[in-house]
Amino acid sequence: MMRIDILSCVPSLLDSFFAHSILKRAQQANHVEVVIHDIRDYSVNKHRTIDDYAFGGGAGMVLQIEPIARCIRALQAEREYDEIIYLTPDGEQMRQPMVNQLSLKGNLMMLCGHYKGVDQRVRDLFVTKEISIGDYVLSGGELAAAVLADAIIRLIPGVLNDETSALTDSFQDNLLAPPVYSRPADFEGHKVPEILMSGHEAKIEEWRYEQSLKRTKERRPDLLQ
Repeated sequence: MMRIDILSCVPSLLDSFFAHSILKRAQQANHVEVVIHDIRDYSVNKHRTIDDYAFGGGAGMVLQIEPIARCIRALQAEREYDEIIYLTPDGEQMRQPMVNQLSLKGNLMMLCGHYKGVDQRVRDLFVTKEISIGDYVLSGGELAAAVLADAIIRLIPGVLNDETSALTDSFQDNLLAPPVYSRPADFEGHKVPEILMSGHEAKIEEWRYEQSLKRTKERRPDLLQ
């Protein structure tokens, strides 16, 4: 069973995300264990503060190293981690091949940034991988951690009802997914392509591949380079 520990200074932001749908069922079926930790529980003072002004001045606060280090070390004393991931805009861009690799790991730790980020020494001493979910800035790393965890968990064998579903998603094999249709076959004159109702599996797969290739060329030609 995979275990994902998420370190946050606003842990309640993540409660609902993991309490519904596929992610809830994955945990109930013991495919994954997601544990969210409040960094404030590891504060070194009675006021539970975890941030301070940046040396050198400038706007914004910085998450201090001491509470984060105490939290990470407490978890490391219980188990070994394959990766300690810091979610940050200047990290490596999240891509499907990266997610595929992470889904094969056993224990992952994710650190959510906040304010102006974390003390650089956290990144130097503890973090093994830095990931960005896009070229934009969020209020904190909680949403990024949720996105990454979702992408990983759905790939774990047994999580999806049809295990081949994840293998035909967009970005697998560097192609976007083809168009999909459901009932009714005719909606106000807009009909489902006849090939999809032919029952000829080989021809259907050929059509889907051609549509994936066409869509990728039109929308994301960079994936084919």
